[in-house]
Amino acid sequence: MTAALLGSAPSCDTPELPAELQGRIAFFSAPTDVAEAARARFVALYGDAAPEEAVVLVALGGDGFMLEMQHRFLGRNLPIYGMNCGSVGFLMNAFHEDDLLPRLRAAQAAMLHPLRMRALDAAGQMQEALAINEVSLLRETRQAAKIRILVDGKERLAELICDGILVSTPAGSTAYNLSAHGPIVPLGANLLPMTPISAFRPRRWRGALLPGEAVVMFQVLEPGKRPVAAVADYVEVRDVRSVEVREDRTVRLTLLFDPDHSLSERIIAEQFTV
Repeated sequence: MTAALLGSAPSCDTPELPAELQGRIAFFSAPTDVAEAARARFVALYGDAAPEEAVVLVALGGDGFMLEMQHRFLGRNLPIYGMNCGSVGFLMNAFHEDDLLPRLRAAQAAMLHPLRMRALDAAGQMQEALAINEVSLLRETRQAAKIRILVDGKERLAELICDGILVSTPAGSTAYNLSAHGPIVPLGANLLPMTPISAFRPRRWRGALLPGEAVVMFQVLEPGKRPVAAVADYVEVRDVRSVEVREDRTVRLTLLFDPDHSLSERIIAEQFTV
């Protein structure tokens, strides 16, 4: 699955980085030979700050590694500049070694917010997690899931029979959501795609676009016969009874992109890929 971000309207302002960046950048690499070798060269050129002393983080890898970095530094809102040493690189900038400092100073910021999942399990325990891509409900056995859907406390679908369903962030709409035939959503749209996964009944229902402020509640029907798991990025909760999903605007993430290759532009371009 392609890693992606969630989000609300992005900022296109240049981030306020100090004039002197040498020795104030923390470099991180994915556990691959290519990424680790690139990190060693960058550290030799620019130094390597401890994360608690850095003003910007540079992630060397692919989209999956960028997702790991965002989770690792959630709550600190340190700007992260990714450089593609992986395969897809949807969230990454092009890889160059010799012009990093001017690229960081010219970079544009995308301010994003995660989804918060609150899942009630079979033992009556409420478990919470943040999702940067999407929150998905998935059947655990051969039996299709049966799920009731409420939005802002109002029932919208009394019964969905399916393999699963997900709520995506706008930038995350290019990841699992797109693979499940959900719509791609521009970052500034303030919309959350809700997309069924292999819906059996109602067979023609293709999902919904919800306001960014919406609170979604999924209630699992017949949980003993049709157990369902809830997944928020890396966190999986088995045998859930209900799952609440909403955007958490108290948590921010900042990604940096070269001006000619912003995240908003990539999301638009993805819709014209054939």
